[in-house]
Amino acid sequence: MEPYSQVVGRFAQGLSLADVPRHVIEKAKLVFLDTVGVALASSTMDFGRMVAGVARKLGGAAESHLIGSSVRVAAANAVLANGTLAHGLDYDDTLEEAIVHTGCCAGMTALAVGEELAASGRSVLEAAIAGTEVMCKVGLVAAGKFHARGFHPTALCSTFGAAAAAGKLYGLDISRWTDAFGLCGSQSSGIIEYLADGSWTKRLHPGWSAHGGIIATLLAREGFRGPGTVFEGTHGFYRSFGGANDYPFEKLAELGKVWEIPRLTFKSYPCGSISHPYMDCALKLKQKYSFNPESVVEVVCRTAEGPVHRLWEPLADKQRPASSYGAKFSLPYSIAVMLIRGRAGLEEFTDEAIRDSRVLDLAKKVGYELDPTIDYPRHFSGHVKIKLKGGTVLEENQPYPRGGLEEPLPPEEIEDKFRANARLALADVRVERIIDAVRQIEQLSSITSLADLLVPA
Repeated sequence: MEPYSQVVGRFAQGLSLADVPRHVIEKAKLVFLDTVGVALASSTMDFGRMVAGVARKLGGAAESHLIGSSVRVAAANAVLANGTLAHGLDYDDTLEEAIVHTGCCAGMTALAVGEELAASGRSVLEAAIAGTEVMCKVGLVAAGKFHARGFHPTALCSTFGAAAAAGKLYGLDISRWTDAFGLCGSQSSGIIEYLADGSWTKRLHPGWSAHGGIIATLLAREGFRGPGTVFEGTHGFYRSFGGANDYPFEKLAELGKVWEIPRLTFKSYPCGSISHPYMDCALKLKQKYSFNPESVVEVVCRTAEGPVHRLWEPLADKQRPASSYGAKFSLPYSIAVMLIRGRAGLEEFTDEAIRDSRVLDLAKKVGYELDPTIDYPRHFSGHVKIKLKGGTVLEENQPYPRGGLEEPLPPEEIEDKFRANARLALADVRVERIIDAVRQIEQLSSITSLADLLVPA
């Protein structure tokens, strides 16, 4: 039996837009637009300027733009910055079951390498789709297992998605795909210790991993060898990062047959995706009953055990986040801010916002109880029960996050989200031109016409 790395490589190499269902193509374009918008917003912020500054120092041939800047650097260094920008606000797409964010890897890699090669918009879109599907399938083989061992699934899986996107654009020979993916197994990394203090490593993960995926592809193109059994091997990717388990490797053979892009979820709030259904519940309760937040005695949420160590514990720390970035992974804070302010945008996750005494006082009253019936990570569901003074109990459930397959966001809402993010960096006229370009990306003779628009005039 041929190694799964060859199966995955054959899919990536052979993918043609003509073989992709129309609804998958349209969703992929919206993911691309959404991702670019988040990256533009991040380019105006402190962490964005830092990572762009490092990419400038690394330099290399002037191949690809740093998003939000006129500077061009080597494609691998551009994606180091751009992938970090695209994920840095935790506002990007998610595949629930695999718990991976895709656009920050596949889309950013396709854009950077595509610009290096002056590839057509059609070729870039094909590469982004190939990278996204590969990344999703790689994550689905070990659904929930990476997080359980302290690893960030996006960090681990981005390397393979980036290699798929880059290898397709570089025209990697079929005999070299196993080497590229084999090298990715040793390029993948990323631990979730950022949860301890709200530090920034998660922001960097997809940028660093996509950088590694491009390096792996370039090395493989030169003939540098990597293990063909990187996926299924005794010391391979899954058993190393996920532990000794029975893995459904056959999911990798579903590439091109079962599409994952339609199942991607767009984010309505710039914080951890598992939080979103709970925040939706809190907002619905606030809108339905218009109660005074000061009348809340207790808030209890049902949760699966899996997310507890990321969103709930240590509970006292989560009820009073130490940093604005750490607040993005605190359900007590996110629920409290929704009940107090009735919204959760970028301005609700700032250093000033997390010191709001009304929000913190309410967050102290938010706790959880375990519910073993929740099918996590297959589904991200939400439940909020509020007890008020006088004994009134208010309760709301949501079986899935808004923005996914079950309750999709209309394209107009995603475009409006892009406008709000992109306008932090660009003038309105340029923002509208980007939307028009992405709508017809497969008709662009060169992706450089779009990349040039991502620079402030």
